Amino acid sequence: MDALAGLIAELPDGMVLTDPDILASYRQDRAADPAAGTPLAVVRPRRTEDVQQVLRWAAAHRIAVVPRGMGTGLSGGATALDGGIVLSTEKMRDISVDPVTRTAVVQPGLLNAEVKKAVAEYGLWYPPDPSSFEICSIGGNVATNAGGLCCVKYGVTTDYVLGLQVVLADGTAVRLGGPRLKDAAGLPLTKLFVGSEGTLGVVTEVTVKLLPAQHRGATVVSTFDSVSAACDAVVTITGKIRPSMLEFMDSVAINAVEDKLKMGLDRTAAAMLVASSDDRGAAGTEDVEFMAAVFTEHGATEVFSTSDPDEGEAFVAARRFAIPAVEAKGSLLLEDVGVPLPALAELVSGVEKIAADRDVVISVIAHAGDGNTHPLIVFDPADAAMEQRAQQAFGEIMDLAVGLGGTITGEHGVGRLKRPWLAGQLGPEVMELNRRIKAALDPDGILNPGAGF
Repeated sequence: MDALAGLIAELPDGMVLTDPDILASYRQDRAADPAAGTPLAVVRPRRTEDVQQVLRWAAAHRIAVVPRGMGTGLSGGATALDGGIVLSTEKMRDISVDPVTRTAVVQPGLLNAEVKKAVAEYGLWYPPDPSSFEICSIGGNVATNAGGLCCVKYGVTTDYVLGLQVVLADGTAVRLGGPRLKDAAGLPLTKLFVGSEGTLGVVTEVTVKLLPAQHRGATVVSTFDSVSAACDAVVTITGKIRPSMLEFMDSVAINAVEDKLKMGLDRTAAAMLVASSDDRGAAGTEDVEFMAAVFTEHGATEVFSTSDPDEGEAFVAARRFAIPAVEAKGSLLLEDVGVPLPALAELVSGVEKIAADRDVVISVIAHAGDGNTHPLIVFDPADAAMEQRAQQAFGEIMDLAVGLGGTITGEHGVGRLKRPWLAGQLGPEVMELNRRIKAALDPDGILNPGAGF
């Protein structure tokens, strides 16, 4: 394309990539969307000004731009489009930490784990912690409003974003918010961009709120011979206290993890809960004792408590490893549905019924303390009938969650894979409001078209 030569000339050498092998590696994110196209080019900017040039060029030529972080997304939000640009923020990696205001200014290409490590040098902590925290980027976390294991107590990405620098579709760069804990000036536009999946602008800088370093507290692990009993225990706990972690694994996940890690997990258990309290002193001890008592009262077959941080972390690592462990059993369709906590047991039992009806294996892992579940549908892509049943189960699970007053996505985003179900959750009026906001900020529809709505 002749126009691409102009973009190459405008940007530093090597920033625009057109090698076919490189383009192929940027076609899909971890969702492996089969409808992925082949981009015209991949651009890897280092500065906000580079992003501005890309978007001015794209706007002038009406060429789609798909923003991309590290490609760990699970809903197809970074799926490439034929003839479009993939704008990867992976080279934007600066960070500055201000321990006085307890904030950090971060470029989007830094990994979540790298931000945690950088701020820890000042005795501070960045709480959002997706299971993929070692490989996912802050930009991607902002794009999907990522959550993680600590959400039950500490909230999700948006709770820690104080400010953004965003490049709009026409190349205009705007600063929203900043290192202020309280700021009510104007409309809350910063929050509008968090979770917008690159459809409203490209985030080039994030100001995040930090907390004092987390205390490494105590952990209690329990197994159950009934999934519903485990879910009922979760509801009882969250009705009384707010643990720092409350995670769920079903029997498929337990066995998949045990196959790989050989930890001595109970292969006969129907469910396992991993809970923690990071409160100090007597408060933390009381919380762990309370959770252990609740597990026992709800029929736990085994309850194990430890105040050894490394021992507790081993169980947390097992939970984090659940997705790759289950993925070893076949291709996955990964869900991310959430419900109000009282409906958690009904959701999990409903997923079990869908698995039986569709004759597919579905493993359920969950950030149980906030009702956010991750049903993992296992299928063989070489078996067309099985893949069709898996796709049917995928949609039925989202319908089930919405029917229970829940959501089709708690933290992974809508992307392209869940778009057909969005209107069913939001309704026509809210869908129209989304479209009006999109049209106001991106009138030509060049930013991540096809993602979200």
